[in-house]
Amino acid sequence: MEFGGGSGGDHDGSDSHRRKKRYHRHTSNQIQRLEAMFKDCPHPDEKQRLQLSRELGLAPRQIKFWFQNRRTQMKAQHERADNSVLRSENDKIRCENIAIREALKNVICPSCGVPPINEDNYFDEHKLRMENAQLKEELDRVSSIAAKYIGRPISQLPPVQPIHISSLDLSMASFGGHGMGGPSLDLDLLPGSTSSTMPSLPYQPIGISDMDKSLMTDIAANAMEELLRLLQTNDPLWMKSSTDGKDVLNLESYDRIFPRATTHLKNPNLRIEASRASGVVIMNGLALVDMIMDPNKFGELFPTIVSMARTIEVISSGMLGSHSGTLQLMYKELQLLSPLVPTREFYFLRYCHQIEQGHWAIVDVSYDFPRDNQFANQSRSHRLPSGCLIQDMPNGYSKVTWVEHVEIEEKAPIHRLYRDLIHSGQAFGAERWLVALQRMCERYACLMVSGTSTRDLEGVIPSPEGKRSMMKLAQRMVNNFCASISTSNGHRWTTISGMNEVGVRVTIHKSTDPGQPNGVVLSAATTIWLPLSPQTVFNFFKDERTRPQWDVLSNGNAVQEVAHIANGSHPGNCISVLRAFNTSQNNMLILQESCIDSSGSLVVYCPVDLPAINIAMSGEDPSYIPLLPSGFTITPDGRQDQGDTSASTSSCSNMNHIGGSGSLITVAFQILVSSLPSAKLNMESVNTVNNLIGTTVQQIKSALNCSSS
Repeated sequence: MEFGGGSGGDHDGSDSHRRKKRYHRHTSNQIQRLEAMFKDCPHPDEKQRLQLSRELGLAPRQIKFWFQNRRTQMKAQHERADNSVLRSENDKIRCENIAIREALKNVICPSCGVPPINEDNYFDEHKLRMENAQLKEELDRVSSIAAKYIGRPISQLPPVQPIHISSLDLSMASFGGHGMGGPSLDLDLLPGSTSSTMPSLPYQPIGISDMDKSLMTDIAANAMEELLRLLQTNDPLWMKSSTDGKDVLNLESYDRIFPRATTHLKNPNLRIEASRASGVVIMNGLALVDMIMDPNKFGELFPTIVSMARTIEVISSGMLGSHSGTLQLMYKELQLLSPLVPTREFYFLRYCHQIEQGHWAIVDVSYDFPRDNQFANQSRSHRLPSGCLIQDMPNGYSKVTWVEHVEIEEKAPIHRLYRDLIHSGQAFGAERWLVALQRMCERYACLMVSGTSTRDLEGVIPSPEGKRSMMKLAQRMVNNFCASISTSNGHRWTTISGMNEVGVRVTIHKSTDPGQPNGVVLSAATTIWLPLSPQTVFNFFKDERTRPQWDVLSNGNAVQEVAHIANGSHPGNCISVLRAFNTSQNNMLILQESCIDSSGSLVVYCPVDLPAINIAMSGEDPSYIPLLPSGFTITPDGRQDQGDTSASTSSCSNMNHIGGSGSLITVAFQILVSSLPSAKLNMESVNTVNNLIGTTVQQIKSALNCSSS
């Protein structure tokens, strides 16, 4: 498939012809002969080029350009090698500095046998700042010397991540997530509890040569061709599963139709996930393409799946006024909403192509950086050509066919609770993407409807603007909640108790975002298994009548739904405003949103004071209303239904156990530890949230008669 037409629509035929020639691929024999000549003579003269052109059947200009590109490539390799040496030397100096500082902490006076008296903290900090300034000056000096030999300035080195020392103190790190600003605090609360250092994220653009762009163009074009075959072909590529009737990739047929290097498949830890799903979405094709190609909108479209999405560099901006032909180098992290499941990281190319009027295809394919590149990471995930086909329908809807195809290298064992769900392909499969897209598009459609809700008591939400403002506030609450329990790069979790085999896991960050309370925020979560269907558990959490049975903070007081906004066709997709009875806090309401589809569900809630709710209900901008949500995520456990086997291991006698062996519930809370951003965490706050989660879990199991599960 040609990757043409991506640079504008006003080129004439000859220009298009020249552009196609530009990506001519040489045969292996031609490349071998050119490489042999390059070793002997990197700068051939005109006579030598003419001789080569006659031998290889290539134009002299092609020979000339090949040698120019090869020299550029060699120069880039030398530059990367020099960069790598400088970076390693700089890291060595930093590590030595840290080791010396740690050794000084354990200095013992030879005379009296006790540690020396510490100086004032101010002078300690002042000395560290001076040392840091000296290191920066030394780095700048070395970089300027190296730049003279390389011929260009050294690119800025990535920040060195902190080495975490087990301690009761907290050290600052970066926090990643949707709309979450400010640094986080790394927890090392108990002896032996450590946090792994995460790689820095590539937000800044990098210099990509024309040769690299040409290679990316070829990779994207081949990936698009493969994706279209996967999207439009049934037999022999796809088979129907005998258990659930879903599409399953025939790996033998795939390897035969799309042969590729298979040396890495010998890795015993490598596992392939491939799935396909299709359905109708309440959004037109052009709007869908626009949201998927924009990384920020893409994250908002899939808040429960995408924990982070960034464009590293736009390789081709596509045709004027259209995304067709757009090629981007991107980074993303995919999540399952539990601290027990690590995120999946991908550095990939995203390419959009308009097949015909009203038909679009978008493909993602992993891009492998050289090992010495600053973006090269030890990624466990490799994305084979995956993506979607979007077809406009006459009624303004779209038919979407989604394909997910990845290779996963599991360097660490999957937690027992999530092993079946992940191995079944449900956790990150095509169906989860599709149903999440359908649910969010229904939400956007409800946002656009001008009518107000029919279930508001006494006209609590007086206008369509008020309804839209409340929906935006609730969506920000859900995004915040998803970010708070993510295992994304900047989120480091520490286990603080052993209430079960999972324990309570905590992380902490300093909040400076206007949409959050200012100060230090502690997030805590745990995951439990219950032998009940996800629908049964969701109904229990969503129903305001059963809320006093699990809400520890309500003190058993009943709640009433004051306002209700429908978010989709399923009655479980809605926003509620709840008011507690018999409470001293009459000025506090509870904002709650519940979301459900076939892949799982959420119930997220947050206390909001009455003046803030009135601001949103009146239609004003809710962006600055502080939110600190808590809630539950509910997913199927991925096990095949085994009849009454699970019921016999539990005392859940009064609940119907339908379709599947059980549910995985993640219980998560956020509490404001201190309104001072510089405050230190104390064990009292940790014990408070630990007891809060433990009591909540006990009350959930007791209310559902599952105390022995």
